[in-house]
Amino acid sequence: MENGAYTGTGGGKFSPDATCMRAQAVTFLWRAAGSPAPKGTVTVPTDVLPGSYCYNAVAWAIENGITNSLADGSFGAGGACTRAQCVALLFRSAMANGLEAVTLQNLISGFGDATELPAYAVPAMNWALSSGIVQGNGGLLLSNTSCTRAQIVTFLYRAYQGK
Repeated sequence: MENGAYTGTGGGKFSPDATCMRAQAVTFLWRAAGSPAPKGTVTVPTDVLPGSYCYNAVAWAIENGITNSLADGSFGAGGACTRAQCVALLFRSAMANGLEAVTLQNLISGFGDATELPAYAVPAMNWALSSGIVQGNGGLLLSNTSCTRAQIVTFLYRAYQGK
C-alpha cells in the first residue's frame, strides 16, 4: 500500500515483531482507508487524547461502527490488539465500505483452537479465512494471541490487495 498506512516506531525502524496496540491497529486501518476526517458525531473515550496520532482514527472507527469502547468506557489505546480483534476491525471496515452481509461457510471448525475464538469474531474470522486474509498457523487460529505489527500489516495488505 502506497498511501502511508504504515509508519515506523522511530529511529528509522518499523519494529515488525513488536506487539500491535489497539491504537496502532485502528490508525493503520484508518490510513489504509485514506485517513477520512471524522464527522465529530461521537464522543471519543477519554484515554484517547485530542491531538494524539490516533484521535481522528479512533473517532472515525467509532463513527463507522468499526470499533467501540471497552466495557469500562475506555478505548484501551495502549492495550495489545489480538488477532481476533484485528480481524474483526478489518471485517467491520469492509462492512462499512459496502461489503454485503453474506452467509459464510464455517471455516474455523477446521482449526484446533476454534472454540477459543470470541463469539464477536466468528463471522469476521470466517470471512478472513475465506478471503485469504488469515491462513492460520500450524492448524491454529491463535485468536487470543497479541497481533504483531507485521501481522496486521500483512492482514491489511491481503484485505486491500487488488483494490
